[in-house]
Amino acid sequence: MKNITRIAFLNLAFFLISFNLQAYPGEVVQSFALPGNFCTGLTFDGQHLWVADYKTDRIYKLDPSSGKVLHEIPSPGFWPMGLAWDGTCLWNADRGQDRIYRINPKDGTVLWTIESPSREPEGLTWDGTTLWVGDAAANTIMKIDLSDSDGTAVKKFDGPARSVNGLTFDGQYLWSSDRNLDEIYMIDPESGEVILILDAPGSYSRGLAWDGHDLWNVDYQSDSLYRLVRQDEETYRLKETRKAKVTLTHQVMVSGEGSVKEMDVFLAVPVDMTQQKILSQSFIPGRYTLKQDHWNQQVAAFSYRKVSPNETVQTIMEIGAEISAIRYFIYPDKVGPLESIPKDILGLYTADGSKYLTGDPYMQKLVAEIVGDETHPYWIAQKIFNYVRQNLEYIMEGGWNAAPMVLQRGTGSCSEYSFCFISLCRAAGLPARYVGAIVVRGDDASLDESFHRWPEIYLPNYGWVPIDPQGGDRPSPRDQAMHIGNLSNRFLITTQGGGDSEYLGWYYNYNSRYITEPGTRVTIETFGEWEPLEEQ
Repeated sequence: MKNITRIAFLNLAFFLISFNLQAYPGEVVQSFALPGNFCTGLTFDGQHLWVADYKTDRIYKLDPSSGKVLHEIPSPGFWPMGLAWDGTCLWNADRGQDRIYRINPKDGTVLWTIESPSREPEGLTWDGTTLWVGDAAANTIMKIDLSDSDGTAVKKFDGPARSVNGLTFDGQYLWSSDRNLDEIYMIDPESGEVILILDAPGSYSRGLAWDGHDLWNVDYQSDSLYRLVRQDEETYRLKETRKAKVTLTHQVMVSGEGSVKEMDVFLAVPVDMTQQKILSQSFIPGRYTLKQDHWNQQVAAFSYRKVSPNETVQTIMEIGAEISAIRYFIYPDKVGPLESIPKDILGLYTADGSKYLTGDPYMQKLVAEIVGDETHPYWIAQKIFNYVRQNLEYIMEGGWNAAPMVLQRGTGSCSEYSFCFISLCRAAGLPARYVGAIVVRGDDASLDESFHRWPEIYLPNYGWVPIDPQGGDRPSPRDQAMHIGNLSNRFLITTQGGGDSEYLGWYYNYNSRYITEPGTRVTIETFGEWEPLEEQ
């Protein structure tokens, strides 16, 4: 009776959620108990789900509306894992025998046996013409040539993260589950690049299936089968919200024989954004003027006169903020063409600048080589992202050089990564800008003296999206993808800039200008302090 009540409740929940336009990719809209406690592979035959269980050595046919077992057949081996459906028959990868079997779904008769191209096949899917296999131990995804009776792999790339535990194909993209990181990935089958990351519904994500509209996922720990939203109208999701007090201190120490005759200090003022809400702000000293540059960046301007030797001037901004992690759900087919970008954004954010030098012959030649004949905004950005992260090494050389020099040198800071990426994007006709932030460094109460800057691109139908080639300079496809359309709650963004500013120059967070008498030494120190904001 308890199970019947639970199923009825879940079906009602699915009915209600199906009319909720706020559903987001990866959200659970239906779930029910699996027929066994050791379920692994999963597939969909157009009407029904099939799931394998390696303890009972059975493969079960399920009603997707209730989870009821409609039919069962013996598995061909003793450790059945991945399942696939080719339109007529089932395929099953067996980890114990290192074999892949084609099976008659009526009685389990083995119709064809091929060797697995890997030792621990767990994921298996059919792409309409052939099989793909995911290996959990080797963390690889392989495409099989079925015209070769020994199951030769004709294509191979690294899995998204640590292991490939489930695999399915939605007609355009591969999807893979990783039980170590509790995530599900949408993968470009041509390059192996991760395009989208979803949170898995449970703690041990295994088999995946695609029913033509939604994803299904076996969870080995909860012994449950989950139906997940594959795509919805939501373009992003917020989570892991924190409230913090962030203090930016700009400190000028004057020494030597002379004094500072005039000094202007500019602090970039953070504003409400999709992932951050400004709860309070205050400045010390209280005498300041709010200004706005031609990039629409707001700054607090402070003027000081006659600063004597051995005097210290502090300019402070205190911000109370609510900051969330944000994950954009970027489906390339939903991104509009370059021609649909508003003209004001296209004009302003494809302009040249002294750090970009987009017209430099080296940059023009390089962008043509990188982008080629690609015209899709997402894939233009992806190609440039990959080039910059693969060809630059993060080393702080001590200056902010222009993009051509940095790219030829092969090393750069986060700012130089940003200048290079923005320059190449603008040269390709894709609007790009940078943002700057004060960063949590470890603990919730922490000190930031380095700060961070990264680019944003304008994608039609999505708007401004973060993309950080320096942060994405990582070996795994998953970690690279985490820096496209994803941002943690570690950043209070103060600056949204397109280039040289009348107040901030090429700086972010702050800037200062001063005139001194001869023999004057000026030392500037700027740092950000984070503290948890206590609830009132």
